Amino acid sequence: MPKVYTTEELIQILAAERQACLKGERLKLEVTVSGNPVIDQFIRTDGFQKFTAYQDFKTAIHDYQREHHVSGIVWREMTVKGKSLRYPEVDTELVGLTSDIAILQSAKNSILNFWYEVTTDMDLYLSFNNSKQYQQITTDDVERIAQRTEWASLWKWENPNFLEMILQLGWGNPEEARYKRGRPHSGSEYIHSVNPGNLPIG
Repeated sequence: MPKVYTTEELIQILAAERQACLKGERLKLEVTVSGNPVIDQFIRTDGFQKFTAYQDFKTAIHDYQREHHVSGIVWREMTVKGKSLRYPEVDTELVGLTSDIAILQSAKNSILNFWYEVTTDMDLYLSFNNSKQYQQITTDDVERIAQRTEWASLWKWENPNFLEMILQLGWGNPEEARYKRGRPHSGSEYIHSVNPGNLPIG
């Protein structure tokens, strides 16, 4: 029986392939930018060929994941204000299986509770227009959004003078929700919490 690669091994394989594509060691040569041979001869296509080669490889890895039931879940740990949380998220280069979505859903409440605990007295903003604009909101607004969503994830930007906590409240497939290309079946809302007087940067 052939060996089935683990989640960690697939992440390493994708990282190595991404580097190979960036170095130009892998190109999808038949790719053209416009499809018009007259125009394409004047356009540099190597960057597009590298990107497409990697995307094709990544799609093959995603197919492998589904075929062999290899989870896309990685476990993260975050510490903020002396409080720590270990939580699951789907790796940004992998897809979430149905069983992964169930894991994310079961972790939603603990992620929300942690976020509420560490963001007390912080200003809250909802991002929109692809995180180019922000609207200040309240905890009640966050609770309404949380009720309509299936799972949550966290990020933080932190230095000695600044803290921003980002709460992703999502539904559907995480890989589609992240880039807003799966709406209405998959999507996310991003809540940014910052210390009073600061604005989000993430």
